[in-house]
Amino acid sequence: MASLFKNKKSHKEEHQFPETLSGFGYEFNKDGKLQNSKTGEGFQFVVKEGDQAYNQRHYEALGEVVTDEIYKLLESECNLKRAPVPYDATEDDDSTFVFHSDDALSNPDKLLVLIHGSGVVRAGQWSRRLIINDSLKSGSQIPFIQEAQKEGYGILVTNTNDNYRNNRGKIKSSENPESHALHVWKHYIHGAKAKHIAIIAHSYGGCVVTSLFTRVQEEFTRRVFAVAMTDSVHYMSDTSPFKDLVKVSRNWVCSQEPLDTPVKTHSGDITRVSAGVTVHEQTSWASFTSIFKFLRERLSAVKGDVGVTCSEGGGGEDTSEATNEKSCGKGDKGGSCVTEEEEKEDAKKMRKDT
Repeated sequence: MASLFKNKKSHKEEHQFPETLSGFGYEFNKDGKLQNSKTGEGFQFVVKEGDQAYNQRHYEALGEVVTDEIYKLLESECNLKRAPVPYDATEDDDSTFVFHSDDALSNPDKLLVLIHGSGVVRAGQWSRRLIINDSLKSGSQIPFIQEAQKEGYGILVTNTNDNYRNNRGKIKSSENPESHALHVWKHYIHGAKAKHIAIIAHSYGGCVVTSLFTRVQEEFTRRVFAVAMTDSVHYMSDTSPFKDLVKVSRNWVCSQEPLDTPVKTHSGDITRVSAGVTVHEQTSWASFTSIFKFLRERLSAVKGDVGVTCSEGGGGEDTSEATNEKSCGKGDKGGSCVTEEEEKEDAKKMRKDT
């Protein structure tokens, strides 16, 4: 019996997956859809019939390769460069990185900061599942970056989930999403010349924003003119310290109501409007046009342009339920329809808290 256990191989030992997208037999077509390089068919989850465990490991391995592909696209399609975290990391140090445009620190007018949700997603991604099953447009941050570049923004893309190296422990200054964002603010954003800073944050990214606000409140209030959240899972037990954040923020949440329809909001919390979809990970792309309209309105308002109409975030209507039942289903009081793998541990905790 002992020999049977001794000779039994682990799943990881049995299966070595490719390390490139082409090795998996996939490529992104001109429309940004993942397809089979030979047949042109979309992603197929089932690789081995009846072996759910293998199929899941295959999917996760493909996801890691997709992360590398997104990094390459940020560099080739968006012309972004990497900057280390910690900012002073040497070649011998465990470190991660953020992506930035050439003018991120020198643009005197405006800077856009992007913050993804929790879990497996990394810089440049809103949703790994959408990237694999739908397209780069709906699942990646690339359309947001390119639109912002057209509108004259410098760009900084955070990488808040890259927190440790296997067998070596936590990465200094990126031990968790909040510490990563704080380090990036202190050592990159603080020194940027931009007078006007905007933030787009998805899901747990909203929690990162509220944490960051409490840590650099004076500078945040002075420089950040707009925060666009998509189905944020943030929670404010006391909203009074966050008044300046609330004033400049809006949260597009899961709802069956048409896009931008006001959704019930806890008194003093960030104004919630419908993203026009009921699937959590779809909220960013579904709100794309509205988000940039919001940024333009907010920027015009702070610059004092004449004839601009801009409704500030403000405190919403007080209600025991933060959303309609039909928005996300019964029992959801946080305004979040989190269903995807990247919202695992942290988002589950936030949903429980709310």
